[in-house]
Amino acid sequence: MASIDDYRVFIAVVEQGNLSAAARHLHCSLQTVSRVLAALERELGVELIHRTTRRAQPSAAGLAFHARIKTALADIDLARSSLAEHGARIEGSLRIGGSTQYAPVYVMPLMAAFMERYPDVDIELVVDDGHADLLRDGLDAAVRLGELPDSRLQARLLGRLHQIAFASPGYLAAHGRPRKPAELAKHQCVLRRSARDAQTWTFRRHGKPLPVEVSGRFSANNAAACNAAVAGGLGIGLAPLWQVRGLIDQGLVEQVLAPYGLPSMPVHIVWPASKQLPARTRAFIDFVASRWVAEA
Repeated sequence: MASIDDYRVFIAVVEQGNLSAAARHLHCSLQTVSRVLAALERELGVELIHRTTRRAQPSAAGLAFHARIKTALADIDLARSSLAEHGARIEGSLRIGGSTQYAPVYVMPLMAAFMERYPDVDIELVVDDGHADLLRDGLDAAVRLGELPDSRLQARLLGRLHQIAFASPGYLAAHGRPRKPAELAKHQCVLRRSARDAQTWTFRRHGKPLPVEVSGRFSANNAAACNAAVAGGLGIGLAPLWQVRGLIDQGLVEQVLAPYGLPSMPVHIVWPASKQLPARTRAFIDFVASRWVAEA
């Protein structure tokens, strides 16, 4: 049966891009990395890595396994850190990163509760809509929305956020309500340029993906601007439900294409890889994970 160290070899291959780089990263031989990876694939009965002379490209199964096993190993590392620091005093300063819109509403209450529980800890919240470099910016941890790029950071999945398609009542009265995703091709759509595949919206029905190419006269690189444009009647938009719940409650927008699902957005807390976390950082990660309630 594979060991924890074997799983770490697999993670290194995925994140380093090839077997030789993984061997250098792990300070072991190329033969060891190749042997461990082959044994792991035999045990699991699936090809995890497509190998070429220069690259090691994870398969679809490999990518899914990487995401799950990395989270599991992060939890194990936290448990070890917690045991090693059992009884340690929780004090000092924390710098925590978060997104401009999400962090003040959903992360800030958890910080307040954490500071009430640990009165000797100071927290600085650093908001940024980009994926800040934790080491460069001196961040102890960050809450991030969306799929994580390949990274040497440790990560713990907190929950998932639902996405919806929505439009203003005025736009729907003037242009009609789409009944199927394919009908979006006839509509104005508001595009968020900073999103991956901004002009391809992928719905799902009965487990089947339904990608749709969309276009529109208005686009922006900011979520709040896009949501305001939809509320102003410029077209149909796509957003996480938490971003537009207030607009829905005010009657400024309403959901469309509700029978068709959209990919949910993961929420992670990430932190720099380290053999032993400071007690305050480990306590904050555990606290957030235990208190987290994903906004559906």
